[in-house]
Amino acid sequence: MTRVGLLGYGIAGRVFHAPLIASTEGMDLAAIVTANPERQAQARAAHPDAKIVTADELFDLDLDLVVVATPNRTHVEYAKRAIAQGVAVVVDKPFAPTSAEAAELVAAARAAGVPLTVFQNRRWDSDFLTVRAVLGRLGEVRRFESRYERWVPEIWDNWRELGDPAEAGGLLYDLGAHLVDQALQLFGPVTTVYAELDRRRPGAQVDDDVFVALTHANGVRSHLWASAHAAGNGPRFRVLGSEGAFEVHGLDEQEDALAAGRRPTGADWGREDRTGRLGILGDTTEVPVEPGSYQRFYAELQAGATPVDPAEAVTALRVIEAAFLSAHENRVVTL
Repeated sequence: MTRVGLLGYGIAGRVFHAPLIASTEGMDLAAIVTANPERQAQARAAHPDAKIVTADELFDLDLDLVVVATPNRTHVEYAKRAIAQGVAVVVDKPFAPTSAEAAELVAAARAAGVPLTVFQNRRWDSDFLTVRAVLGRLGEVRRFESRYERWVPEIWDNWRELGDPAEAGGLLYDLGAHLVDQALQLFGPVTTVYAELDRRRPGAQVDDDVFVALTHANGVRSHLWASAHAAGNGPRFRVLGSEGAFEVHGLDEQEDALAAGRRPTGADWGREDRTGRLGILGDTTEVPVEPGSYQRFYAELQAGATPVDPAEAVTALRVIEAAFLSAHENRVVTL
């Protein structure tokens, strides 16, 4: 068995990592770190065989894998501790507050011969897998549009809303980490970045309304949106090519299923009734979305693979940093 220690039991730890680890054959969720009494009770109820420990106690245990699902400011510290002990590491996105720190982690893991990967679970979203499947039917892709838009008009009590740069809060780091990663996965390296970052909600300390335009080396233009202040949502994806277009609305349902207590087992996991539209103008056909499969991340890891190359997360952070610079200086940034 692969003995796993989970640092953090907030949304990332409780909703994503813990249930996925516990559902992966060959993995044992041995320990969970959370100082919050309510979350401790939740962890004991959901995972009675796991020890509830402090971070220092976790690093004293005999573990095979450490999962860092703590606030962004602590990612580097905990990942370095695991690497120093020779223990494989999963770090939740964003990998680190800066690309320089992320590159240091990659170098340290390589020097120590320690497996290191980043939890980019939305590579296994139902709609993203569908885009991958239909991409070859669109001819030469010219434009890619991707959105995570929500209606959260009130600021909530969470470190993601704090303005200290060390927190790496705000939507560009949070949802933007997925948007940029997906664009890079589909269309490769980026040559220029332009961004508009706004604070729409009264009292907001961080960006809560984001637009990023990427020009890829192959000529594709990606337009990416993230908003906490969108009372009406656009399509999740729209892809325009020389021979047709693809469009899909709505969001992958796996997060809601996990939050409701379902586990990624059985043939129906990740299946949805959603469809996208593929074709030209009014001449379109309905395309069922592919089943989502978040469980593949830990299954691949357990099989000895690296589900996400951490060097790709370093590249994505460089794009995010260029977006911050673009918005601050109101200019296009060349990479």
